[in-house]
Amino acid sequence: MSLQENIDQEIKAAMLSKNAARLRGLRAIKAALLVAKTEKGASEILSVEAEVKVLQKLVKQRKESAEIYQTQKRDDLYQIEQEEMLVIEAYLPKQMTRDEVSSFVQDAIQQSGAVSVKDMGKVMSLVNKELAGKADGRTISELVKELLK
Repeated sequence: MSLQENIDQEIKAAMLSKNAARLRGLRAIKAALLVAKTEKGASEILSVEAEVKVLQKLVKQRKESAEIYQTQKRDDLYQIEQEEMLVIEAYLPKQMTRDEVSSFVQDAIQQSGAVSVKDMGKVMSLVNKELAGKADGRTISELVKELLK
């Protein structure tokens, strides 16, 4: 079953159970997938990688909004963003821990022969190819900078 079909089924279940928070998150996923399918140059069927990118983008948007709401002391809106983010994250692959990412980054540094921060691009391209969807880009970037100093 594709992600789109799975989301449709989950929306029905959330409607029947009257779970508003889950329903909002699922509808956000469905809308984002539809937009991704209708973008110029996109195919009718999204690849798994494209679906993961869409979901990651949604999670990132929710995190950024939640941070803004928290600094503005808008706990009601912060809570909504957190609830939606949890629903969306459930459809992403399991995220790697910082230690797992660190060991992967160290291997990539050795493979690429990087010695300074100037070589960060080489390392980032290797790591991003392998860890797409499994680790946060910000975490990867921070670890690469730390290890190349």
